[in-house]
Amino acid sequence: MTRPSGATPADPTAEEVANQLASVVGRLLRRLRSSSSESLLTPTQRSVLARLEDGGPATTADLARAEFVRPQSMRLTLGALEEQGLVERAPDPADGRKSVMSVTDTGRTTLAQVRAAKRNWLAEAVAAELDGPQRRTVAEAAELIERLVGS
Repeated sequence: MTRPSGATPADPTAEEVANQLASVVGRLLRRLRSSSSESLLTPTQRSVLARLEDGGPATTADLARAEFVRPQSMRLTLGALEEQGLVERAPDPADGRKSVMSVTDTGRTTLAQVRAAKRNWLAEAVAAELDGPQRRTVAEAAELIERLVGS
């Protein structure tokens, strides 16, 4: 369908915006993940470490449910994190037969470094690719995306 000369394009449909946004956000997430690849943590390890830092100590079963993986897989992930000294195991105060995992100071430091690498890459990309008005537009879009995520 062609538009007459000088006509403004129609507003995109909700589906068109959703498709474009999902595609762009997916690519952004992949770039952010790759920007901190020197940390030697897998995406799953980073996710579990962040979950423990944000949500506090948790059992292997709780973490497996939250990450949508089998408990056996979570045990492997936690084992690797524990070997690196990023998490530690303690008896569950509610049930001594279980144990809970929590982030160590080394784990917090590592996670902070991973997050800083992501922010630094993004800040450098924004500075290199966008001028002032474009940065304002992206900031406004970020506020709108925040509203979508909060709903």
